[in-house]
Amino acid sequence: MNDWPDDGGYGRGNANSQPEGPRRMSHVQRPQVPQQPPRSQQGHGQGYNPNFTQAQNQGYDSGYSSGQVYGGAPQGGGPQGGGGRGGVPPQYAPQGPGRPAPDWRKRIKIGSIVLVVGVLAWGIGTYAWASSQMRNEVDLSKVIERPEEGDCTTYLIVGSDSREGMSAEEKKKLHTGSAEGKRTDSMMILAACSSGNTMVSLPRDSWVTIPNFVGSESGKSYPARGGSKLNAAYAMDGPELLVRTVEYNTNLHIDHYAEIGFAGFANIVDALGGVELNIDKGFKDKKSGADFQAGKQTLNGEQALAFVRTRYAFAQSDLQRTKNQQKFLSALANQAATPGTILNPFALYPTLGAGLDTLIVDKDMSLYDLGKMFFAMKGISGGDGKSMNIPIAGSAPQNSLKWDMPKVKQLVEQIKNDEKVTVESDR
Repeated sequence: MNDWPDDGGYGRGNANSQPEGPRRMSHVQRPQVPQQPPRSQQGHGQGYNPNFTQAQNQGYDSGYSSGQVYGGAPQGGGPQGGGGRGGVPPQYAPQGPGRPAPDWRKRIKIGSIVLVVGVLAWGIGTYAWASSQMRNEVDLSKVIERPEEGDCTTYLIVGSDSREGMSAEEKKKLHTGSAEGKRTDSMMILAACSSGNTMVSLPRDSWVTIPNFVGSESGKSYPARGGSKLNAAYAMDGPELLVRTVEYNTNLHIDHYAEIGFAGFANIVDALGGVELNIDKGFKDKKSGADFQAGKQTLNGEQALAFVRTRYAFAQSDLQRTKNQQKFLSALANQAATPGTILNPFALYPTLGAGLDTLIVDKDMSLYDLGKMFFAMKGISGGDGKSMNIPIAGSAPQNSLKWDMPKVKQLVEQIKNDEKVTVESDR
């Protein structure tokens, strides 16, 4: 394609022997180029063009062409970053849109969903595992002639002297002896009420009537035995008769039953890393292995078992022991039912594993019910409730304790009607 005009410029050849006269070339207007920063601000790696003069920067067109063709190739195609053949010098290259800023709101939302799903999966898995470890062995449907249910949820909590699963070395260490079978070592009623929780200890030497019952294993009917110590009911026919006897003598409906032996109790305490307790007055007892100084201290499993079993070191014997048992169980529940234990798998799993293997409960008791029981005990230690011995009127046959029945009836009515407990025990 020829841009030369046909009106007589020179430099155009023809077939004549004489040269043509001079011709004038038409002016070609070049497109304006963007301003370029001064050379002092350009790096050597920016493709500096020595033919790009200050005059060109000001829009002046000298008409000089270096012969280099600039196409649409990507920036930086040449060895010096100038575009190479068919490239665009960096000073002319179009600048594309920058990388979009991260959407933090979306990221936080997705992260929250993942976290919630993970927590739910962990919680469901833990609940399923723990539920499978529970020993739902006590059948309260075998208990006959039961009182009407009240407005509160009532638990009968039993500590037995079972040595099940203990080695000879453990028996010696925990001062449990080697007696066969199992007997009740402590008994208490826990009433979880909206008006306030109440824990009532039942001394094992309480003089009560063992009523007629149906054998939990044999299915046979047995007549009432009459007056006897409360722990005899458990020895005769286990948890079902114990519940029957407590209900008969108090007229209070028992909703759930929970029992733990020596080994399980000590293992739970150790799994928690010990339980902190403030002991008002120091005491010693060779039979239980107790040796305590007054003051705040952390008890391990062995020490905790000695603390709740000691009776011969006190003038009130079994009555003082029941008070110590209440005090320690409340402290145990207060430490176990905390976010530091519940939300920490390294604390929760050992604690559940230590307790559930030896914890015997009724067939209708779920892990949720068990959790409510612990939180009810924790509430008592936090001042939201009351702990007491069942009212005692005096002594009875066989060095036993006689209940103060008018006060017992008043206490039971307040619990059944979900009223604040105002009854006091003198011992």
